[in-house]
Amino acid sequence: MSRPGAVRVGVMISGRGSNLRALLEACAAPDFPAEIVLVVSNRAEAAGLRRAETAGVPTRVLSHRDFPDRAAFDAALSHTFEAAGVDLICLAGFMRLLTPGFVAHWRDRLINIHPSLLPLFPGLDTHARALAAGVKVHGCTVHFVRAEMDTGPIIGQAAVPVRPGDTPERLAARVLEMEHRLYPHCLRLVAEGRVRVAGDVAEIDDPGSDAPASLIYPAPPRARDTF
Repeated sequence: MSRPGAVRVGVMISGRGSNLRALLEACAAPDFPAEIVLVVSNRAEAAGLRRAETAGVPTRVLSHRDFPDRAAFDAALSHTFEAAGVDLICLAGFMRLLTPGFVAHWRDRLINIHPSLLPLFPGLDTHARALAAGVKVHGCTVHFVRAEMDTGPIIGQAAVPVRPGDTPERLAARVLEMEHRLYPHCLRLVAEGRVRVAGDVAEIDDPGSDAPASLIYPAPPRARDTF
């Protein structure tokens, strides 16, 4: 049953649904300002679909192979979410590029999480590239989606230190832990109406005076972990 006043969220996945699980757990709280009403995958074998079904959330499979082109596939995606009354879409490991038309239709209602501190390392293999570049801090970013890959107003970021002897796998595991904290927090900010987009910048109402020293910015209440 829908919660009165809650923002209705659709989630798009292609795989295991690790971040989907974090979002499902957050949205299960009765005071969370958003609820997940539909999970869509382009792959029937995506393990995240089972996570959603276990949580009692409706799922749909739309295979991109069943459509003549990207525009037709994205039109079907839009129709599916609109039919479910979705207000906001979260990309959570959806491994397909979206058309400019889809992105424009859902402008400022479509958010993504990316495993780097954007604008550094857009695209794939972010952890290996971060190590090769010799950065000392790495992390993840939640942002509004724009037509160009891994661009758009940044809602929040979370950082981890790069340690001596790190491998891409070890670094990825630490970043993933932060993804699971950052994404629900940013969804809450958006659902509460605390995020305004001004040009290419997402402005956050009352992020907290000590937030710039935090591993997560804007810092969630009672979780202001510092370096």
